[in-house]
Parts: sequence; C-alpha cells; structure tokens
Amino acid sequence: MGKFGKWIAGGLGWAFFGPLGGILGFALGALLEESPNIKSQLKKTSTGAFAMSLLVLIAAVMKADGKVVKSELDFVKQYLVKAFDPESAKEALTMLRSIIKQEIPLNDVCNQIRQNMNYSSRLQLLHLLYGVSNADARINEKELEVIERIATQMGISSKDKDSVKYMFIPKTDAFYKILEITPSASDEDIKKAYRKMAMKYHPDKVSHLGEDFQKFANDKFKKVNGAYNNIKKERNIA
Repeated sequence: MGKFGKWIAGGLGWAFFGPLGGILGFALGALLEESPNIKSQLKKTSTGAFAMSLLVLIAAVMKADGKVVKSELDFVKQYLVKAFDPESAKEALTMLRSIIKQEIPLNDVCNQIRQNMNYSSRLQLLHLLYGVSNADARINEKELEVIERIATQMGISSKDKDSVKYMFIPKTDAFYKILEITPSASDEDIKKAYRKMAMKYHPDKVSHLGEDFQKFANDKFKKVNGAYNNIKKERNIA
C-alpha cells in the first residue's frame, strides 16, 4: 500500500463530510476496488484531509479548459511519482480519474477547506496547485484563472497569492513579488519583508501535515530565500 492509501486508511476527518465528501465517496470506491485492504475509519487525520483536498482541487484545475487529455494526466503522474513514490502516485491517480468525471462545486469545496484548514496549510495547497499546473513548464491561462479563483475562495490574500504565483511564473519583478514588496522598497524594508516572509513560509508551519508535504514547504521556503539573495546581489546589500 502506498502513502495515499495509508492516509485514507488513517481517516479523512472533516474532508469526508460536506461537498468534499460527496466527491470523495465516489472516488474512494474506485480506489477500494484496486486496493480492497484499505478501510476508511473517518477519524481526524490532517494529512489525509489535506491530500484528498489537494486531489479535488487538482481535478478542478485540470478541468479548467473543458477537457482533460492524457498528456496532462501523465504530467500529474510524473509530479506525484517525484513527490511521493510510484505506488502512491498510482493510488492518487486512480482517485483523480474518478474525481475528474464528477461535477466539482468549486466554491463550496473551497469554503469547506477555508473553514476547516489553517491558513498555512491553505497556502501550501496553493503552492502545490501552481507546481502541478507548471509541471510541463507552462501554465495554461484558464488553469491560472481557476487557481486564482481557488485562492480567493480559500481566503488567501492577494499579496500571498501573488507571492506563491511568482515562484513559478517568470516576471521582471518576480523576486519582489515573492517578498510582497515593490522594486521601490528601501533596503531596510526589503530586510523586514524577508524576515516576515521567512516566518510565514517556514516549514514548521505545516509540520502537522507530515514529512511528505512538509518537504514542499521546504521548497517554498528556499524560493523565498532565493528571491531575497537575488535582490541582495542586485542591490549590493550586505
């Protein structure tokens, strides 16, 4: 059994209720057919709820342009294999294929996530969505629109959304966007902004999600450091 199966076996907690539950109930059946040893116990498990929320949101992004092609599923599979392991990727893909076939009440799903998941975890979801969408080194405009809609509905601030977005999308002032400042900021303001963002994106903020998802937070944290180092080099800041 892969990690996704273990998270499900550990229970999905709040994710198995409300609009998410309606989607996941059907998708879980598809996974159980392939892995009959998995039994959902419905006790609260942050990692399981996070993982299943991620799959539903990935499906919504993939359906953004009205069609899902095999190449997109292949990119997602490659991303999941790299993120976890082949067996976990297989389990996740089984559920994802089932979720994609369903209508996703995106606003309701995002509201449920917003009400039950802390802000740092929602930021981590957003980071993963941009990462999956950018798996083929480009982000489709319609996918981008859906991700931004998800960010708004999950209660992510505009500055935080842009900070995560420009970790993946090249832009002249991307390093400043990541630190949530403008190129006109003073050197002292840049240092303050970095300290603030380093605290906000520190991997410990999502330690409750487990090591697998925390390593993505490490990636986000490195991009904040990278943005700051590039600005320091550009400005000759000691």
